[in-house]
Formats: sequence, structure tokens, C-alpha cells
Amino acid sequence: MYLSRGRLGLDEPSRTSATPLPIGVVAALVRCRAMDDLLLGVDIGTMSSKAVLARPDGTVVATATRQHTLSLPRPSWAEHDAEAVWWNDVRSLIAEMARVGGRGIRAVCPSGIGATFLPANAAGMPLRPAILYGIDTRAEPQIRFLNRQIGAERILARCGSPLTSQAVGPKILWVRRQEPDVWARTRRWFMANSFVVHRLTGAYVLDHVSASQSPPLYDLSRHDWIPEWVREVCPELELPRLLWPGDVAGTVTPEAARATGLPAGIPVAAGTIDAWAEATSVGVRVPGDAMVMYGTTMFVVEVVDRPLIDRRMWASIGVFPGTLNLAAGMATSGALTGWVRNLAGGVPFETLLAEAAESGPGANGLVVLPYFAGERTPLFDPDARGVIAGLTLRHGRGDLYRAMLEGTAFALRHNLEVMRAIGGGGRRLIAVGGGTRGDLWTQIVSDVIGRPQEVPRQTIGAAYGDALLAGHASGLVSRESTWTTTDHVVTPREEVRRLYDDLYDRYRALGRTTRRTQHRLAALQRRAKRSREEAHR
Repeated sequence: MYLSRGRLGLDEPSRTSATPLPIGVVAALVRCRAMDDLLLGVDIGTMSSKAVLARPDGTVVATATRQHTLSLPRPSWAEHDAEAVWWNDVRSLIAEMARVGGRGIRAVCPSGIGATFLPANAAGMPLRPAILYGIDTRAEPQIRFLNRQIGAERILARCGSPLTSQAVGPKILWVRRQEPDVWARTRRWFMANSFVVHRLTGAYVLDHVSASQSPPLYDLSRHDWIPEWVREVCPELELPRLLWPGDVAGTVTPEAARATGLPAGIPVAAGTIDAWAEATSVGVRVPGDAMVMYGTTMFVVEVVDRPLIDRRMWASIGVFPGTLNLAAGMATSGALTGWVRNLAGGVPFETLLAEAAESGPGANGLVVLPYFAGERTPLFDPDARGVIAGLTLRHGRGDLYRAMLEGTAFALRHNLEVMRAIGGGGRRLIAVGGGTRGDLWTQIVSDVIGRPQEVPRQTIGAAYGDALLAGHASGLVSRESTWTTTDHVVTPREEVRRLYDDLYDRYRALGRTTRRTQHRLAALQRRAKRSREEAHR
């Protein structure tokens, strides 16, 4: 039975209870002794979690990070243990920030990977690991069933997005059909941010952005659940109350205060999915603004002035009331560079980046299809597979590393072209995330897409946007305020434009001509995996 003994895990020692404070945190603690009004943001990512403590003017006081593992128990599955990853990370991070800010922390806001599905009992206790966002593709049969049962076009028109591996509805139906013992005890469901909110406040809520990532359950135009389709997918579930990300979901309970070190009674904002929190952190607020997030996966969030509905993209609610978004997301990006690094024996990223820079534009004639985990937008193809074309014995790891960066840039260009064709595409691109450090990757992207990108001075990530939303919830920060300033602009280089235009054409042609082979290899991989599993029974 997948249940911990205590709702807050108070019977388990904190992983950081005996860890001395880092020098930087000690210095921040000294600075905070006479400081009031601090805002705390906490974000749960795919491979790590992060906390940011900031003043109401956006000045960062302290940060902390926890690494964790991604569970891949079967092909096409991707999961997190909500107790061991989500709550333990958050509890540890908040405790560290509480030692810095103490009673000065006025509000907190969580965000996390999404859209995810964590089934829980009536008390909010997890019943199995959380099924993650679009990188988990197990629910393909349920997608087909719901498209037949409800109608693919009806779902697209009402929910704004087609049913894909990103959608929560099919994941819920998968648990209902494949794990009936779990489903029999399931009464509530959570995403990463709403789970943390529940642990801190006891409130059962979900933000509108996350809800809009849950087709076929949420109506994009009505901003509410769709009762008849909820009955089709999950009639037994109690649905969470809907809030905007910056709304107050509740206050920190005495029990949560003892577990984390937060002051009891401070407001907790509803929060949202990490990409939307990160877009908020860099001032993506008005139509035409678009964030390009360089991380384990690459994500684009654009603010639009009207619903832009197309089955190749995601339409969603925006972070602020009255706003709408158009979103795109790739299944891999930074994950590919980690894969190359592992193949290279774990050499430092700095070494690989230097070798990739030396390789030069075009990676000495390599083209990569970056579909190593299937692909999300605009293909929505879980059976897409990675391709490395042009390899010779002369190619080295620097060429391969650069080809991965260029492959993700080509995939981003493909997404932006589709977004532009349906009325979006962004007039202003803002680059964020760990991949912006060093400028090689962002320069490659600007060269490939032929457009400039603004790099903000502060690119801490979603947790920084959470701190801003905490400011909104507490009233310490105006809802019209932003904390972002531009550090520099990456501009495309005209001298490589022709080369990258040609390679992009090769990239698109390679995708079309190898698609059938990719699918056949995906089927072969599934059969091989099943054979190995049967051999070990």
C-alpha cells in the first residue's frame, strides 16, 4: 500500500537536519537579521527542486537546490514519488530558507512540473507515484478511446488542446483501467504545486493554468470543469476548487509550520506549472511576449490576445485573469547534452561546450533529430525516435554535442513556424533557464531561427516567479509589477544564416523520410523490452 505513516512525514528525519548551513546562507542570514518582508518561492523540477527567497523589490536574498531522481520504471513511463521527491525536497528547502528568513517570511508559493497526475485518498495521501507530464506516454490507448468516445474535434474546440501525452485526462483513465485497486481508493488528485499547497494548508485547490492542461476535463472559455466529461473520465473523484496562481489558497497550518520552520498563518499562493511560473519571473505578460525555456526539455509560453486553437499546439489559460497562452514543448533538449556527457565518460560540461564551439556551425556535417523520448509539439508522436545523420570516423564528441544543440534549435524553429502560422510565434523572445549560461546554445538558437533573444539579468527560474506570485498573494507586490531587467540580447549572425537554412531543410526532410523507420524501431524496442521482462519473471 503506497502510504506514508504520517501526513507530513514528521516521523522521518529531515535529510538536512544535520547539515551545516553553507557559507552563502550564513551570510544571507546575517543580512536578514534586521530585514522584514521576505517572499519564498519553491519549484519542483524533473531532476531537481529549487527555492528562492526574495525581497518585495525582487532582490534575491538566498537560493537553495536539491537534486532528485526521475523514475523510469518501464518504457514510456516517467514517475516521481510524491513523498520522497516532492514533499521531502520542499520540506528540506523551506527549512533551509526559514533558517535564513525566519519570521520575516511573509508568504510562500509553490510550482512544479506539469501536467501531472497523482492519485490520492480522501485525506490527500498518495496511493502510487505521480505520472508525469508529456514524457510519460503510457496512456496512448486511453487517448484513442476518449477521442472515439467524446470526439477529437469536440475536445479540441472546448479544451483548446488535443488529447496527447501531455493531457491529464487520459492518465487518470489509465489508472482507472489498469490499476483498479489504486482507483478504488482514489478520491482526490494532485499536481506538484497543488500537492505542496495541500501539505502546507490543507486546502484542496488547483490553479486555472494547470486545470487547462487537463483535457478533456476543463473548458477553456468557461474557466471551469466540464461536468459531463468529468463523469466520463473520473466520476468518483472530488475535483479541486479552482484559483488563479497568485490567489491565496490558504495559510500555513501549525503542523506544517513545525515540519518546515515557516511561520504559522502566513498565506500560501496556489502556484502553477513551472514553465508558467518561469514566464512570470521574466515579465512575459502582454500579447506577443514569449518565453523560451532552456532546460531538461525546451518549452515556449506565449501570451496571446485571443484563443489560438490548433491540434499541433497547446492553448491554455494564462497566469493572470483575462490572459491566454499558446504553448509548445519538446520532449528533450538539455537531456540530450546529459546523454552525450554520459557517453563521454562524465567529462565536465565546460569541456564539451569548448569542443562544441570549436566544432563550428553545422557540427562538421551532422544533423540530429532530437526525438530521443518521442516528441511533443508540433508532432505529438510518442513513437518518434532520435536520428543522428552524417556520422563518420572523423567526428568527435564535440561535433556530437554541438549537433544535439543544433537539433534542438531546429525543433524550436519548427515549433515557432507553426505558432506563427496559426497567429502567434511571439514578437519578443525571452530566453531563460540553465541552458542560457555561456551563450553558445542561445547563439545557436538565434542563428537557426534568425531572431534575437533577450536574456534577463535574473534567470533563476520558476522559483523566482513563485516568489513574485507570493508577493501578489500577500499584497506586498503590485500585480502589475515585474522584477525583470534585460542583461543582454543574443542576435543572429548573418554569416551563418544560409548554412543553417540549408541544414534546417535537411532536418525537416530527414524527419519525413525516416518517420516510418522510427515507428518500426519503436515497436521493435517495445517487443524487446517485453521479452526481457518475461525472461526475468
